[in-house]
Amino acid sequence: MKARTVLVAALLPLLAACGQDTARTLGFTRDAPDEFAVVTRPPLSMPPVLGQLPEPRPGASDTSDPRAAGLLALAPGAALAGQAGGARTAGEQALIAQAGGPAPQNIRAQVDAESARLATTSPTLTDRILFRGGETQPGIAVDPQREAQRLRENAALGRPIEDGTTPIVQPQRRGPFGGLFDWLF
Repeated sequence: MKARTVLVAALLPLLAACGQDTARTLGFTRDAPDEFAVVTRPPLSMPPVLGQLPEPRPGASDTSDPRAAGLLALAPGAALAGQAGGARTAGEQALIAQAGGPAPQNIRAQVDAESARLATTSPTLTDRILFRGGETQPGIAVDPQREAQRLRENAALGRPIEDGTTPIVQPQRRGPFGGLFDWLF
């Protein structure tokens, strides 16, 4: 009894470490069916004359193509693009005219740019706590007061403006907890 308890206690962490695949294998999870993989079949119908039935071919697959059927349902003109130059019908032309005319040539680039703008988000609370300094701006910040003073001194002494070192702003050093709660205020 004691050995069995020890064995179960030793195997329990190993079983927990197996993860999702083991749980699926043991039947602990349910996989929902893929709703996009469902194919509708055309209804059965009787031909007007039974002699016109095609002869069955053993092992032949179904000839219906779901991709082509979907394309035909969504864009009937696209299915005929290879025939007659893909000319639009009067109804399609009226629909395009009511929608504001044809789409610009760079419509995909415009949609991608708009999506990229929408994808940028404001920093979350965790980001503000962990990265409280924010993003650093590229380049070096010049101290404007000391730079103006250096330029005045160079002009007064008749030296070129490149003489001397350009004063830069030194970031303040913080202690280990300095600025931790800056995001609150």
